[in-house]
Amino acid sequence: MICSTLRRVGHVHIYLVRKASGVSKGHHQQTVGSRPAASEFAARGASGNLLELLGKSYPQDNYSNLSRKVLSRVGRNLHNQQHHPLWLIKERVKEHFYQQYVGRFGTPLFSVYDDLSPVVTTWQNFDSLLIPADHPSRKKGDNYYVNGTHMLRAHTSAHQWDLLRAGLDAFLVVGDVYRRDQIDSQHYPVFHQLEGVRLFSKHELFTGIKDGESLQLFEQSSRSAYKQETHTMEATKLVEFDLKQTLTRLVTHLFGDGLDIRWVDCYFPFTHPSFEMEINFHGEWLEVLGCGVMEQQLVNSAGAQDQIGWAFGLGLERLAMILYDIPDIRLFWSEDERFLKQFRVSDINQKVKFQPLSKYPAVINDISFWLPSENYTENDFYDLVRTIGGDLVEKVELIDKFEHPKTHKTSHCYRITYRHMERTLSQREVRRVHQAVQEAAVQLLGVEGRF
Repeated sequence: MICSTLRRVGHVHIYLVRKASGVSKGHHQQTVGSRPAASEFAARGASGNLLELLGKSYPQDNYSNLSRKVLSRVGRNLHNQQHHPLWLIKERVKEHFYQQYVGRFGTPLFSVYDDLSPVVTTWQNFDSLLIPADHPSRKKGDNYYVNGTHMLRAHTSAHQWDLLRAGLDAFLVVGDVYRRDQIDSQHYPVFHQLEGVRLFSKHELFTGIKDGESLQLFEQSSRSAYKQETHTMEATKLVEFDLKQTLTRLVTHLFGDGLDIRWVDCYFPFTHPSFEMEINFHGEWLEVLGCGVMEQQLVNSAGAQDQIGWAFGLGLERLAMILYDIPDIRLFWSEDERFLKQFRVSDINQKVKFQPLSKYPAVINDISFWLPSENYTENDFYDLVRTIGGDLVEKVELIDKFEHPKTHKTSHCYRITYRHMERTLSQREVRRVHQAVQEAAVQLLGVEGRF
C-alpha cells in the first residue's frame, strides 16, 4: 500500500523536485528543470514520528497515509469563509432552519456546529455509527488515517453520537470531510458536508394525532423493509413523514417552488429505512442527499433511549455546483478574484449564476506500468497523482487493462488531463510534473514502468 511506502520516503532520499504545486499561480516558483519531490508524500517522516495537526500531536504508525497535499487543506474551512459559495449554501440552510423551527422560548430549535475538529477517532467515524469492522468503507485505500486510532473524518456523521450523548435532540453539523477517491471534475479529496439530526419524544411525535395518547414509540417485533424491530409502524411513519417534509421544504427554499422530487430507497448502516432524495433540475434527475430513520441502537447507546429520530446528510459542493452551475470542483479552492467576486452578494438568498472563466487548453499525457504482485489499489495511484500534480490535474482515467498471457502480469494505462484553472500550461512544465508522477509511481507504488 502507498501508506507503508510513504513512511520510507525519508530514508531513501529521493529528490525528484521541490514542490509539484510550484507551477501553480500563487505558489513559490520551482527551480527550472526540477520536479515534485517524493518526500512531499510523507506527512512527517517515518513511523513513530509525531504529526502536528491543528495544535495537537499524533504518533504515526502503519496506518498513517496523509499526504502534504491533503494536510495543506486541513483548517482552510471554506464553509466559514464569508461570501464563499459553500458559505452561502451553509448560511441559507442555517437561516432556513432558524426561521422554520423555533423552540418553546422563541429560540432556534436546531443548534449549529460548524467548527468541530476534522480529526476524529476511528470509533467516532465508524463504530459509533454501527459500521461493521469488515465494512469496505473502513479501508485504508478509501480514507485518510492519522494513525490506527485517529483519522480525518470521512463524514460529518462522525459527530452524531457525541452530540446526542451531550443531550442535544436537534442539531446541524457542517464541516470538511476527507476521502481518497477518483480524480475528475466532480471529486476532490476534501469536500464539505452538512448533517442534520432530530429526535422526538413520545409526546412530541404524537401531539395533534388523533388518539395519539394511546400510541407507542417502541415495540418488540421483527425488522422489515419498512421499519426497525424496536419501532412501531405508527412511530416510524410519522418520523419518516416529518423527515421528508423537512427536506422538501429545505430544497424548495434552495431551488424554488415547482421542484419535482422523488425518494429512492437505499441503505446506510446507521439509518433504517433509508432514502435518497432526487430532484428534477433542468430536466435531469439529480441525487442531492441521503437520509433515514436513525438506528435505535445508535440512539440508545448515546443515552436517548426514550426518543426516536431522523438524520440526513448533504454535500455542500454538490448543491453549489447544481445551484450556481459551477462546472469543476477544483474551483472551490481557487483564489482567483474572477471566481470569488461572483459570490459577494448583499443577500445570501440572491440568485447567482456562475459566469465561466476562460477555459485554458488541456495537456493530456498517458502513463502505463505493470502492477506489483500485491498491495496495489487505484486510489493509491490517484492520491499520488493528486499530491504531485495538485490542482493542475483535471482528470485521471483508467483507459486500458492488459494481462500478459505468459507472465500473467497486469498492466494499467491511465490518461491524465492537466489543465490550469487560471492560465495556459506549457508543455515543459507539464512534462516535469508527468515525469515526477512516473518516477514516484515506481519508487512509491512498486510498479514497473512502461514509459
